[in-house]
Amino acid sequence: MSPKKAVFEALSSYQEFSVEEMRSRAKDFYEQVKRRRTVRDYSDRPVPVDIIEDCLRAAGTAPNGANLQPWHFVVVSDSQIKHQIREAAEEEERVFYNERAPEEWLEALSPLGTDENKSFLEKAPYLIAIFAQSYALTESGKKVKNYYVQESVGIATGLLITALHQAGLATLTHTPSPMNFLSKILGRPANERPYLLLVVGYPEENAEVPVITKKDLKEIASFV
Repeated sequence: MSPKKAVFEALSSYQEFSVEEMRSRAKDFYEQVKRRRTVRDYSDRPVPVDIIEDCLRAAGTAPNGANLQPWHFVVVSDSQIKHQIREAAEEEERVFYNERAPEEWLEALSPLGTDENKSFLEKAPYLIAIFAQSYALTESGKKVKNYYVQESVGIATGLLITALHQAGLATLTHTPSPMNFLSKILGRPANERPYLLLVVGYPEENAEVPVITKKDLKEIASFV
């Protein structure tokens, strides 16, 4: 059976701005987004769930392979489930720091002061577990291959982090390795693989972040 032919419509959502307004909007966005920092000290202050929902809707607008949208987001606020995730993550991190991590990686991490203790996994009001779907299932149970899964989920994750920052929340990207425990704890199906665990909430009043710099434009971009 041949695939269903796409239906096209006129592009009506695009907004054009004057060059001066474009320049101002680009500068303003950069000024705002450069304030984003990875935070490890979280307050337990509650965050209204509708804010999280709108940020997830923003993530769902991400460009992706063949519009198959190969992602699933599990929002965790239950304290018992967060505790299970923390215990499992810290177990993997202990092995990582003590056995699996190469010396070069540990040396690169040392200025940031990270270790196997992940208390933020319980204290922050939300954890968002992001899953990548290698294939989808039709109602009849037929497998449908997804394309450019890593790229698609990565773009959606970037949009989600930016949307949460825009809303006034702090985030932390956490990737304990391996992350199979997330599938088990959260009861996810076999076609999904854990991609990333995102910690979300308000920063603690006395939160601290390492003093770091970002590469200059000439180091990250070329114009030819």
